[in-house]
Amino acid sequence: MRILITGGAGFIGSHLCDRLLADGHEVLAMDNLITGSTDNISHLAGNRRFKFIHHDVTDYIYVPGPVDAIMHLASPASPVDFDRIPIQILKVGSLGTHNALGVAKEKGARFLLASTSEVYGDPLIHPQPENYWGNVNPIGIRGVYDEAKRFAEAITMAYHRIHGVDTRIIRIFNTYGPRMRLSDGRVVPNFVGQALRGEPLTVYGDGSQTRSFCFVSDLVDGMVRLLTSDETMPVNVGNPTELTILEFARVINRLAGNPAGIAFKPLPADDPHVRRPDITRARTILGWEPQVSLDDGLATTIGYFRSRV
Repeated sequence: MRILITGGAGFIGSHLCDRLLADGHEVLAMDNLITGSTDNISHLAGNRRFKFIHHDVTDYIYVPGPVDAIMHLASPASPVDFDRIPIQILKVGSLGTHNALGVAKEKGARFLLASTSEVYGDPLIHPQPENYWGNVNPIGIRGVYDEAKRFAEAITMAYHRIHGVDTRIIRIFNTYGPRMRLSDGRVVPNFVGQALRGEPLTVYGDGSQTRSFCFVSDLVDGMVRLLTSDETMPVNVGNPTELTILEFARVINRLAGNPAGIAFKPLPADDPHVRRPDITRARTILGWEPQVSLDDGLATTIGYFRSRV
């Protein structure tokens, strides 16, 4: 297939490029590099089946030639970005998704939206199944990302129902691995960076809030499986193994050999208290579940960051 990946120079997008090229497809990676980096895809420069397009998807998208599938990943997704570029996040979730869907409609391409567990907000149901509608603060700091993705899901389903576009929606839970930005603001690069610098790890609140962490290769496998499936309703993809942030900090310190311990700070506003996917649908529909253990995934990630700290 000839596949367009928006956000193709980002953390997840670049790994998706690698996977699809390895599977024999032709890949067009589109990115405005607001949070992505050509460093993530520089190793693909000599591949004749790969092309990078420097473009902002909130502007009109033109792609010459046939396109068989569009995987729409473009969006800043880190807490530091919610404060720094909130309007750009809202625009890429709304205008960017609209433009990408327009290309899918024009080309007769299958469309996969990379949505997020953030559509569930600070959930009142645990773990979170796809039929849960969420508990989101629309005017909070995190609301720019949460509501942009909720809108993106709504317009994707509208294009599916009204225009007959062949759509897929994946709800991505916490994902980590090489190529994350060290200044990302999310818990894995924060903790790993602090541990490798020999600093105490910053835990917000008392650390009792929970997360589950999926290694990027597992996530990408779930995305590819969903793209090639017949499922049009949202599917959660993430690791259901849950641990507290305090437990997670101790794992990072152990693997990085950091004796500096942990420092506690106040909990940010609207930070979810629990977050764990119900992956029953992914298991039954896609035959998918995570394969990479936390220790193995973190060892790989810490190794990647060692040369960058």
